[in-house]
Amino acid sequence: MENEEKNEKKFIESELKEAPSGVDRRSFLMRSATIGAAAVLTGCTTQEKSAQVGETPPAPSPAQAALAAPAPPLSEDLDVVKKAKGPVMTVLDEFYKVGPGPSSSHTIGPMRITYDFYQRATKLSADQLAKATALKVYLFGSLSATGKGHGTERASLAGLIGKEPATVDPLFLDSLITKPDQTFPVKLGDKSIQVSLKDIVYDAPKGNFPHPNTMTCKLLAGDTVLLEQEYYSVGGGFIEWKGYTPPKKNPPKYPFSTMKELRQHAEKNNLSIAQVVLANEMTIAGRSEEEIYAFIDKITNAMIAAVKSGLNAPEDDVLPGPIKLHSKAATVLKRAMNDQFETDRAIGVVSAWALAASEENARGHLVITAPTGGSAGVMPALVYGLSEVRKLPAEKIRHGMLAAAAIGYLCKHNATLSAAEGGCQAEIGVASAMSAALLTTAYGASPRVVENAAESALEHHLGMTCDPVAGFVQVPCIERCAFGAVKAWIAYTIATNEIESRHRVDLDATIAAMAQTAKEMNSRYKETSEAGLAVSVTLC
Repeated sequence: MENEEKNEKKFIESELKEAPSGVDRRSFLMRSATIGAAAVLTGCTTQEKSAQVGETPPAPSPAQAALAAPAPPLSEDLDVVKKAKGPVMTVLDEFYKVGPGPSSSHTIGPMRITYDFYQRATKLSADQLAKATALKVYLFGSLSATGKGHGTERASLAGLIGKEPATVDPLFLDSLITKPDQTFPVKLGDKSIQVSLKDIVYDAPKGNFPHPNTMTCKLLAGDTVLLEQEYYSVGGGFIEWKGYTPPKKNPPKYPFSTMKELRQHAEKNNLSIAQVVLANEMTIAGRSEEEIYAFIDKITNAMIAAVKSGLNAPEDDVLPGPIKLHSKAATVLKRAMNDQFETDRAIGVVSAWALAASEENARGHLVITAPTGGSAGVMPALVYGLSEVRKLPAEKIRHGMLAAAAIGYLCKHNATLSAAEGGCQAEIGVASAMSAALLTTAYGASPRVVENAAESALEHHLGMTCDPVAGFVQVPCIERCAFGAVKAWIAYTIATNEIESRHRVDLDATIAAMAQTAKEMNSRYKETSEAGLAVSVTLC
C-alpha cells in the first residue's frame, strides 16, 4: 500500500510543471493551484490575467478564432424561443411521438413538415391546382449537412405523398434506399403530380437561418410559385413555420415554468410530481385521466416493442450505411446474463435493452421520441426493465412517465431538445434526466428526490457534443443510449440514498447551464459532422 501511494505521488509530480529556479516547489504548486481555482471562480482567463499585469496577451490563431466562434443565435420569432416567457403548455401527445428513426429532428420533423405542406396544397383552389407542375423541398443548415445519413430525403418524400410518421411502414422507407429512382403520384384536386427523391434538394448547409433545421417547401407551376412555406424542425419532432401561431390551449391548473415552481405545487398540495402533471394534462388538453393513461400505455407498449424487436434481430445483423456497424444488443444481453457478478449482470442487461431500441432507431424502424430519436434507447430500456423484469404495476410506470415528461418539458421550455441547437447533451442528457425521474417516481420517491435524480443525470452530460460519424445515428449515438440509461440508474441510486436536503445543485441551475453551453458551443459540434468523432474516425 505504501509503495502504491509513493508511485501515485511520483506520477502526479511528474505530470506537474517544474517550479522556476529559486522558487520553493511546494509553494509554487500551491500558488498554481490557487491561481487555477481563482480563474474558475472568477472567470478570469489567461488573456485577462495578462492584461491585469501589463503583459501582451497571446493572439489567437485564425483556426483558434474560427473554432471559438459560437453558432448563430436562434430567431426571436420562433415560438420555441418565445414560450420560455410563460408557463409550460406542452402535453403528452405532443411530446411522446411514434415515428421512424433515426432522428426526431431529421426524420420525424421533416416528415411532419412535408405532410403539413401536402395538406395545405390540397386546399388550394381548383384553378390554381390545375396549373401545378412540381413539388419541391429544399433542406438547409443541419438538415442539409447530415440529412443523407439520417434519411431526411426519404422521410420528406414520404410526407409529401401523404404518409404520416406514426403509421408509415418502415419497409416503405427502406425501399427508397434499394430503389431510389421510384416515382409516386401526388393527387392534388384533379391534378396528379409525379414526385421522387430528386425533388428533395440538399441546399446550403451554412447560412443565417432562423433555426439550424430549416427547410422550404414549394408547389410550382413551371417557374411560378403557387405555394411556398418555410418550416423549422425544432427538436423532438416538434415543428414550426414562418408566421407560426401556437394552438390555443386551456390554462394549466398548476402553472409552472421552473422545477422550483413545479416542486412547490407538489409540496404545497401534498401531491407527487406526477399528480401535478396529470392535473395539468387534464386541464390544458381537456382530457380525462383514463384517456391520458391510455395514451401512456400506448407509448410504453411501443417502447417495450422496440426493445424486443431489437433483441430479436440477428446477432450478425449489419446496420444500414457506410459504417458497416454490426448490431450487438442480443450478444451483450446473452453474455451479460452469464456474468458471475450480479452487479455486472445488471449493468450489462440494462445496456443491452438500450442498445436494442437504439439499434431499431438506426434501422429506421418505429421508435418513440423521449425526447428524441437519437436518444430513443434510453427510456425504453428502463421502461422495459420495470415492466417486463421487475413487474411493477402499470400505475407506477404511468406516474413515472408523467414525471419524466415534466423534466423533458422543462428542458424544452428553458433550453432545447435539438442536437442541432445544443449538442447531444440536449438529447441523451435530457433522456437520462427523464429516465432518472421515471425511476424515482415509479418507486415512490418525494418530489425533492425526483428533482435531485433528474439533476444529477443531466449534470453529468453537460457539454456533450453531437458528432455522428458519416452523419448516421450510429457512432457514437447507439452506445450513448446505453450510457444514458446506466447513468439514469446511477442518478436514481445516489438520489434515493443521499440526504435529499444536502443536494447542492438544483435542476433549474443545471438546465440553465445546458442552455448556456448550447448557446456557446461551436456549430461544428452540433450535428454538422464537421468535428469530433465525425472527422477523427476514418472509415475504410
